[in-house]
Amino acid sequence: HSGSQANGAVYAALLKAGDKILGMDLSHGGHLTHGSKPSFSGQNYSAFYYGVELDGRINYDKVEEIAKIVMPKIIVCGASAYAREIDFKRFRQIADSVGAILFA
Repeated sequence: HSGSQANGAVYAALLKAGDKILGMDLSHGGHLTHGSKPSFSGQNYSAFYYGVELDGRINYDKVEEIAKIVMPKIIVCGASAYAREIDFKRFRQIADSVGAILFA
């Protein structure tokens, strides 16, 4: 519960209603507050998602492709249920390439 409140505080400080966020899809291991419709983040912001491949890994090239199309204000690189190591350096490169804030 406290993680949801912390995420909400970050969004409130950095975003305006309707701003675009890009986060991991809930069904792929993301968190409810990464833009899912029932969450405040899915109701207040324009949410877009990346997921995992059949092998359970994030395809960072695909994340970059989505980011270049969507041009989100924030990219969320975290998860509730992702059993692999997250490549934070690669996420940093992706965020920088589209001028997004990296929320890790």
